Amino acid sequence: MIKLNKHIPKRNLTPLLMLSCMFLFLSVYAKTKFKLETLNYFQKKDSININYPNSSLNTLHLLYEASIKNADTIQAINSLRELSAMYSHQGNHKKSYDYLWEALLLADNTNYKQAQSLIYKDIGRHYSYYNRRDKALKFLSTSLNLKKDLVKKGELDKGLLTTSYVAFTSTYRELKEWELNRKYIDSSKQFITNATTAQTKHYIQFEDAVATNISGNHKAALIKYNKIIPWFIENNPSYLVLLYNYIGDTYNDLGNFKESESYYKKALKTSASLNAHIDFTPLIHERLSKLYYSRGDYKSAFKNLKKGKALDAVFFDSRSEINSPLLEIQDAFLKEKKSQSEQAQQLRLKQLEQDENVLFLQKTILSAFIIILILFGLIYLSFVRSKHRAEKEVIKRKRELETQKNKEIIELKNKELATSVLKLIEKDAFIETLKNKLSKGTGHIDRQEAKQIILSISNNSTDNWNEFEARFVAINKSFYNRLQTEFPKLTLNDQRLCALVKLNFSSKDIARLLNMSTDSVHTTRSRLRKKLELDRNINLKQFIANI
Repeated sequence: MIKLNKHIPKRNLTPLLMLSCMFLFLSVYAKTKFKLETLNYFQKKDSININYPNSSLNTLHLLYEASIKNADTIQAINSLRELSAMYSHQGNHKKSYDYLWEALLLADNTNYKQAQSLIYKDIGRHYSYYNRRDKALKFLSTSLNLKKDLVKKGELDKGLLTTSYVAFTSTYRELKEWELNRKYIDSSKQFITNATTAQTKHYIQFEDAVATNISGNHKAALIKYNKIIPWFIENNPSYLVLLYNYIGDTYNDLGNFKESESYYKKALKTSASLNAHIDFTPLIHERLSKLYYSRGDYKSAFKNLKKGKALDAVFFDSRSEINSPLLEIQDAFLKEKKSQSEQAQQLRLKQLEQDENVLFLQKTILSAFIIILILFGLIYLSFVRSKHRAEKEVIKRKRELETQKNKEIIELKNKELATSVLKLIEKDAFIETLKNKLSKGTGHIDRQEAKQIILSISNNSTDNWNEFEARFVAINKSFYNRLQTEFPKLTLNDQRLCALVKLNFSSKDIARLLNMSTDSVHTTRSRLRKKLELDRNINLKQFIANI
């Protein structure tokens, strides 16, 4: 382990940090660029495969190597499966099969179940090309069971099971086991969901059209073929080799030999132009041979039979230089592959360890610098927070003192106001007595003068109340504002009663001040409680005091 020098001069720290940042940036940039290039290829792969097959193979090889270098196992597996598919279309099943096993080793090492399922399906299909029925069905069953487990765990939509069922369907079609073929077509249809790809749906329709023709309903089969041809022309033209071949079979069954011959030739032409499904061409030549033989064209029949046999020997005969190793698949092959994979992994681990040591040094320096910055930031932030906290505490204390002072002033003024009101009550009581005597008209005062004095006394009482109310509102402005805001339905008399209750006046004093009986005051207080929506257990004085 490399030890860091604790006394690195400050002038040397900046270049190291800059180099570390540049390294991290270039690493992220390279990975991002690789992912974009990969995405661009897989978005355009169909057109690349068709128009530039050799370029596509080279691109896939480069993508695979870059995936391994970037430790992107998923992308490496996808690249290997694409390579396998391309070599399979070209009839090179040996290379196709090798790439599948290499992909399977990667998937096994990472325990990537979904990839394992897809690869097992592809390997099963390769066995079916050579009529290795038991092996084919074994791998296809393994693929289907893996997918079912993923569906049970909620890691995969059940609509993606259709690809495995279609693989069974295609295998039973090639084995001419039509009852099982129809069974798996029906199963495929049952599992179609929004997650099922358009390609899989069209494969199912193709298999359904073939089965329809086998059942004897040839015209219905042609309708189904014609319905799906435009999609395959647009999205998967290489599959037209199979499609045109089976349309040729259907016209042959109808006795329309001219159309049958036309479609067989279209299938061969498509295979040649797209360099796709070349291994399927022996079957097409065989069909053409039978067609020409039935029409008495023995020369053309012999020519196509001979060509078909020659191609079949190249692609499928055990004596073929390309395919003889494929038919001798044994455990030794897998062991050797695993051994090579383990050795490569060991080398890769050593390289990664070296890279990690360098990266660790860079990250340590960068981390130390960041930690120091964070510590300084935290210390400064702590200082600022402490300062703000102290300032807030001072301001809070001042506000509390001001609030307390204001409360004391309000309480003092309310006491003064209450005292003056009590004096007014006493004065009003005295004046009321005098008013009663004067109103009787007895004594030496003229009756008209007595009425004027009584009116003056009444006005003076009203003025006294208005003066009290104005002074109370001025002192308890917030009380009145909250009262009007929270209880807008209160009348002016209700507000006056609230003001008197807040000053802690008794019912008797309130009755004398408002010139009503004590019972009327109790009734008014009850009405006020209803307007304030107070429960019986809530004290009216306490409630109003808290407003």
